[in-house]
Amino acid sequence: MIVRKAALTPVRYLGATLKEFAWHTQRYFALMWRTIHATVTRPFYSGDLAVQLDSIGVGSIGIVILTGLFTGMVLALQSAVEMRQFGATIYIGRLVGASTVRELGPVLTALMVTGRAGSGIAAEIGAMRVTEQVDALKTMGVDPVRKLVTPRFVACLIALPLLTIITDLVAIFGGMLIAIVKLDLTFDLYMRSVYLTLADSGFVLQFIPVDFIGGVIVKPVFFGAIIAITACYYGLSTRGGTEGVGRAATGAVVTSSIFILATDYFLTQLIIALLIE
Repeated sequence: MIVRKAALTPVRYLGATLKEFAWHTQRYFALMWRTIHATVTRPFYSGDLAVQLDSIGVGSIGIVILTGLFTGMVLALQSAVEMRQFGATIYIGRLVGASTVRELGPVLTALMVTGRAGSGIAAEIGAMRVTEQVDALKTMGVDPVRKLVTPRFVACLIALPLLTIITDLVAIFGGMLIAIVKLDLTFDLYMRSVYLTLADSGFVLQFIPVDFIGGVIVKPVFFGAIIAITACYYGLSTRGGTEGVGRAATGAVVTSSIFILATDYFLTQLIIALLIE
């Protein structure tokens, strides 16, 4: 749906913008529904899933390790400046553990995967769109959503929680390095502080920390779905040749990042209301 807005009055321009927004929103959620339906019905392209797990999951391990390491080190350094004034440097582990597991781990992991894998998904499918490969799949009787979108969707749902665990562990390790080298804390004291932070949030089924449920399972799954659906939507909506592919990749990254940050707020509110309060 293309609306020419240049010659419209302000009121009609606003109306055309809202109409276009509603049209894209409808198509976005329609794609999400078709993807979820294709995920739980046959046929399922398991070979494509393995390829996408390697591309999205394994291919992102390096960048999330670097992100987690420097995030944990910076958290420990910055918090030590303030805590040293009150003689509270023994609580560095609490701050690093809580900040990483609850918020920074899932959010930074999702943003890194968006920049690396989300843009690639949008560009790849966009290139297939402008070269009419998507139309060729339809001609051969293959559902493009089932073939192209579903494997990437499932791969993101699997990869994001695992990558978040890696980010959390590396960030806690990075904070530990600073705590031991710069602050003269012991390994046992630091790790005990991290554990107490997770324990204070409470447990589900008596052994699973609430912070783990929210920060490692719930949020990464939602973020993975957002990355996959948004990137595939922009890819399938690509128009205008190679320039359109570039716009699709950029749009996928920007939109996914905004959706991730907004969703993080609402999920945090929901987790606090249901599991903590």
